[in-house]
Amino acid sequence: MPTLSDLIKKHTDLGADDMEWIHSLVSDWQLLADLSFADLVLWLPLTAERGEDGSWVAVAQIRPTTGPTAYPEDLVGMVTGRGERTLVDIAYREGRICREGDPEWGSGVPVREESIPVRRGERILGVIQRSTNLSSARTPSRLELTYLQSASDLAKMINDGRFPFPEQEPNLARSPRVGDGLLRIDRQGRVLYASPNAQSAYRRLGLATDVAGTNLAETTARLGTAPVDDSLALVAGGRAARETEVEANGAIVQLRAIPLIVDGHRTGALVLLRDVTELRWRDRELMTKDATIREIHHRVKNNLQTVAALLRLQARRLQVPEGRDALEEAVRRVGSIAIVHETLSHTPEELIDFDDIADRVMAMAGEVSSPETRVRPKRVGGFGVLPAAIATPLAMVLTELLQNALEHGLTDNSGLLEVLVTRSGERLGVVVADNGKGLPDGFDVESAASLGLQIVRTLIVGELGGVLELRRRDGGGTEVALDIPLAQTPRTG
Repeated sequence: MPTLSDLIKKHTDLGADDMEWIHSLVSDWQLLADLSFADLVLWLPLTAERGEDGSWVAVAQIRPTTGPTAYPEDLVGMVTGRGERTLVDIAYREGRICREGDPEWGSGVPVREESIPVRRGERILGVIQRSTNLSSARTPSRLELTYLQSASDLAKMINDGRFPFPEQEPNLARSPRVGDGLLRIDRQGRVLYASPNAQSAYRRLGLATDVAGTNLAETTARLGTAPVDDSLALVAGGRAARETEVEANGAIVQLRAIPLIVDGHRTGALVLLRDVTELRWRDRELMTKDATIREIHHRVKNNLQTVAALLRLQARRLQVPEGRDALEEAVRRVGSIAIVHETLSHTPEELIDFDDIADRVMAMAGEVSSPETRVRPKRVGGFGVLPAAIATPLAMVLTELLQNALEHGLTDNSGLLEVLVTRSGERLGVVVADNGKGLPDGFDVESAASLGLQIVRTLIVGELGGVLELRRRDGGGTEVALDIPLAQTPRTG
């Protein structure tokens, strides 16, 4: 399915600024569809260089959430020839909103067609076809009359090049929609009409009387705390196309102002609002949980470092070389886990850029190796982002394999020690290679007595569900190959 940008580039000669204007319009035209109770289709003229001057291509379509659709079929990508869209032709040629014509019955239901020129500066970029399904027509209520009047004002703003608002950058996750709650205010900020949902939202903020007839900015300011971004006067007064949130009486309401400028004069504004109390409290709970989790990781890291320090102190007091070596190995294993938790204490989610951890583990292994085998491990390829459940055991595995190569495989400081990483789809491949003395004859990883290899096998095969292979390296030395699935949940038993 071609995107809006694809269709514009393929069928029109609009430039980058014009395309950005179209994108801004389409991102916000659900408002016009809902206020109009109508389908909207955006038609752009085909470029004359293609020899199709007078033809149109439909590049976007939206249906109302407030009424029945007039076009259940998808019109995006449709190309029509000269004269097939009469109202669209007139609106484009004369630069005015065109409402002539009787309802059409081509789809089996009566549809009223209108066309609205889309203007940017002095140019008309295209035409919006507004199609209203009249099958359920009845005497409109005050709410519907307010919607339709607001839609008419918004259509004039599109024709005048005053909508969308290119300077508006909503900083809230989701803007309110027409059905969430609507206030119509005059140029002084007095509420002319409040929809039932809007009235209910202000009831939850603590307003005991009707909001209609009051000055919205003053009424909202009296209810309680200041808005999140200190923009109450601008938004509630309808003087700027901005968004804000107001918290009072234990409720949080999101407001969005759409100034109405008709024939060059500001006539008032629409204020859309939505009760976001539950959503914001959930967000706050998640933020609190994230902070708690990060603090837990920080404390775990500190505790692991304390354990490592105690083991290191105990190792220095031992006179038995084997015992001292065992404690030093334990220090390295605890240290590799601490590195993972230190990283987790700085991230909001349980995902880690493992390349940094791998480099730190490799540096740690090189620093604690004996002076006669001082080798700097080298990484080729990237691990990328990994979940913590994989990162922790993988850090321990790297520690064991690097230490094993430094202690048993390499005998001098001219040796090679590389970590080769490949990531394809949902599989992670890791090869730890050295050019040391290689594996002994008849070596079997299943029966190996090395505690380090037993730990590696348990973590890779038992916990991560991966594959472990030890083999001789071409040219001498050893390769330890790991194949780890990333899609499945790591196993714990």
